[in-house]
Order: sequence, then structure tokens, then C-alpha cells
Amino acid sequence: SGSGFQSKDWYLFGKIDMQIKLVPGNSAGTVTTYYLHSQGDSDHDEIDFEFLGNVSGQPYTLHTNVYTQGKGNKEQQFHLWFDPTANFHTYTILWNPQRIIFLVDNTPIREFKNSESIGVAYPKSKPMRMYSTLWNADDWATQGGRVKTDWSKAPFTASYRNYHADACVSNCGLSSSTTSCKGSNNNSGRSTSSSSWLNQELDNTSQERMKWVQKNYMIYNYCTDTKRFPQGPPAECNLPN
Repeated sequence: SGSGFQSKDWYLFGKIDMQIKLVPGNSAGTVTTYYLHSQGDSDHDEIDFEFLGNVSGQPYTLHTNVYTQGKGNKEQQFHLWFDPTANFHTYTILWNPQRIIFLVDNTPIREFKNSESIGVAYPKSKPMRMYSTLWNADDWATQGGRVKTDWSKAPFTASYRNYHADACVSNCGLSSSTTSCKGSNNNSGRSTSSSSWLNQELDNTSQERMKWVQKNYMIYNYCTDTKRFPQGPPAECNLPN
């Protein structure tokens, strides 16, 4: 079936790092995840890294999404410029009141800006926990479910290390809870307290690096899916970069 773990703390904004080495070989049908999720289900907030497995020799698909009040449909997918099964790589979620930035080895691959001014919902009021899971999703994960999990290859193993959260820690998972930007313990047990991420944005160099990734490695962008949005893309897609 699957397995997973979660953070003890709830966070309301933060910069959260995890080093992951993905399932090697034939990983078709499996999904390795690293994401933030609030309490509740139908009206939850969520920020996703999901790694969709594939048959041996084919690239992993890195799937990203943002949910607010239970509504997502903001998928962008990428291939990676390295073999994510050979070594550990750092995957970062930077979430502040102005933007969400997804980073791979400190290279930004996606930015989702707060566009509430034009009516686009943004996750900013519900604390979220970090979750990491590995599970079977062969009904959709690999080539739309056409390639199933080969259970003769089990057990499937993904490795995680060096979890680090520099974040505003909430005392519980309720939106009415008190929140303090006091930092969170990292894997070494030390408490960190640096809030530079709270107003962080992409400088010109980072924007160019993100454009390079999106030009060369993005394989799906909901903003350009005319079949899915025949009446035109969602409002945030029309904003300038």
C-alpha cells in the first residue's frame, strides 16, 4: 500500500527543505511525495511536490500543484536535468504571504504569486504540516495509468534526509491558532530563526534560471492547456512574470 511520515509542527509560512533520493529502477505506478497540507479535506490548502515513477530508463515526472480551500487544478510538470535516483537532491518549498516558490537544488522551477487582487485564492490562513509518503497510484501515475506497478520489483524504497524547516510555527492546525516565527528544529536538533524568506522574491538571476528550467524541462503547464480551459486560461496565467 504505502508508508509515510509527517512533521510534528504546523507551519504558517516558511522555507522547508528535504533531501530525497527516489525509487531506482522500475518505479512505474509509484508516487513519492513531499508536500504541505492543512487540516480538513474538502476545504484544505496544499502545496505539492509529487514524483511520478516510470519504467526503467524513462525519466521521472515531477508534478507540482497548489490547492486553496480545496481547489487545485494548477498543475505544472517537469522532467529533471539529473538522475534523481542516483543521489540525494534538495527540494524546497518557500511559502510566504506574497508567493510560493518551488526549488530544486536551490534552482527555482516554479513561482505561484499571491493574486488575490484579481480574485485568485491564495493559501495564507491555514497552518500546514509537512508530509512525505510513498504509495501505489498505478491507476494514474505512469502514462495516465497505462503502465502498472510491477510488484515483482517490490519493495520500493525512497530515501529522505536533512529535513530542515525555517518557518513560522503554529501551536495547532487551526486557522485561529497563535503563530510565532521562532523557527523549527532541524535534523540536528538546533533551532533556527532566520526570516529572510518571509519577504523573499526572485531576483533577475533567479528568474533567468527559472525560465531556463521551464523552457527546457517543463512538460505540462495548466496555463497553456486550451483543451482543459477552452474559455481561456485561469486569471493568474495572464499576469506578467
